Amino acid sequence: MAKHRVGLWLIGACGSVGSTAALGLSAVARGATAPIGMVTATPAFDRLNLDSLDKFVVGGHDIRRGRFLETVLELHARSNIFTTAQIDIARPDLEDWAHNVRPGTVLASGQSITELAELPEVRQVHTPLDAIARIQADLKEFQKGNSLDQVVVVNVASTEPPFIAGDEHSTLAKLKPLLERTTPVIPSSSIYAYAAIDLGLPYVNFTPSVGSCLPAIHELARLKKVPLAGKDGKTGETLMKAVLAPMFAARNLRVMSWVGHNILGGGDGRTLASPDNKSSKVQTKDAIVRDILGYKPQTHVSIEYIESLDDWKTAWDHLHFEGFLGTKMMLQFTWQGCDSILAAPLMLDLARLTLFAQRRGEAGPLPHLASFFKSPIGVNEHDFFKQYMMLGEYVSKASLTS
Repeated sequence: MAKHRVGLWLIGACGSVGSTAALGLSAVARGATAPIGMVTATPAFDRLNLDSLDKFVVGGHDIRRGRFLETVLELHARSNIFTTAQIDIARPDLEDWAHNVRPGTVLASGQSITELAELPEVRQVHTPLDAIARIQADLKEFQKGNSLDQVVVVNVASTEPPFIAGDEHSTLAKLKPLLERTTPVIPSSSIYAYAAIDLGLPYVNFTPSVGSCLPAIHELARLKKVPLAGKDGKTGETLMKAVLAPMFAARNLRVMSWVGHNILGGGDGRTLASPDNKSSKVQTKDAIVRDILGYKPQTHVSIEYIESLDDWKTAWDHLHFEGFLGTKMMLQFTWQGCDSILAAPLMLDLARLTLFAQRRGEAGPLPHLASFFKSPIGVNEHDFFKQYMMLGEYVSKASLTS
């Protein structure tokens, strides 16, 4: 695969997560830093014929003005999460990849996201079908202009408000005619997903937004032989829940209540300050404990935007549980992390794994990628250890044929 070139197309490209992924991709490929945080950089994955990071070209859609390097420099100044050496060595790639970023769409994205739009082009389509056509033109230009063998599309845009699917989303035959209407039948994230999948490109939804999670779009993915992964990357507090809840279940300790309070800054925090957008995130964070334990303790999840935190986030969790002889005990923990630093390496993992899956002829949801997500599609398992075993079993079987 020495000549194999691949593209990473980011929805919300120049946000903090997308720009950090671009910086990290370049810095690791150029040998400026180790791939710490990347699951696929561990020895277990050496047996797979995954794309090396130096074979990637980055592009994407965004609704705001800005470039990869500009965002990186802002993050460096505000949050101090990079080194000058990393920025300097990645600068040529970031400047080059900026030419691949195109105006996105705000059609059916909700008021909070629409208000972020700075580019007039993002408002110049009026039906999902028009938006899909423009997105596909950008993707074709990216692939052809960079001589890419494959392209994977990853959604790292701001979280949309909740979306309730109806009968019109149950089949492709019902959905397709409605895409011509000026009243959008699918949200913005699903417009991007449809555009990518219809072109035969793997799609990863790293956000809580709907994206590809509609039966009609799953049908399209199977028809086009496209792998899907998502949704909502599991990077912080929910990762801890997926690890700790199985321990309580295995030891037969009854969890009576689990309360989590989250504060964060950055663009994601600003969007989640809207109650509608926040509710999408809370849904994915709150359900996991019940699903792992097999019963529902009293739970509460709160998310608050604290502007001064910039790209950092903190979660305080309080667990009240019952042990032998009815004795009540408590566990408390604090998780502090940098959102972009936690998310970016997982995005690169998912890009490599979905591109690999496509070459193997896999299509539809990829259940073996469940450990990367809060609400994995194609599987109901939320225990992190069982999820990771699924990934390990997949790697073992795939290594025999790759």
